[in-house]
Amino acid sequence: MGKVILNNIRVYAFHGCMEEEERIGSDYIVNLSVGANMDLPSESDKLEDAVDYVKLNAVVKEEMLVRSKLLEHVAQRIINRVFSGFNEVKSVVVTVAKQNPPIGGDVKEVCVRLKEKR
Repeated sequence: MGKVILNNIRVYAFHGCMEEEERIGSDYIVNLSVGANMDLPSESDKLEDAVDYVKLNAVVKEEMLVRSKLLEHVAQRIINRVFSGFNEVKSVVVTVAKQNPPIGGDVKEVCVRLKEKR
């Protein structure tokens, strides 16, 4: 078992419960880690045998474009897309972080992390 890890995917999106968040948007950072058996790609050296991180990145960006009120909802959608699009993936950990959240304090980010196995 191995992992493909995408760190610090930067996205501008419009998630949140407040009306201003829908209009103004915010910066987000997404981290994604997927577990899969990597025996075949490590031997074959063929992209078609591997979990393609370019496609994983595209999934994250596409799901971040779909507005949600809650970060939990966005994270779960990312997990669902990874599992439906990559049969070889056995586990997913995703963290969605909102930078400079509008919560009335000096907070760098708030984040949600979800983990799931199949």
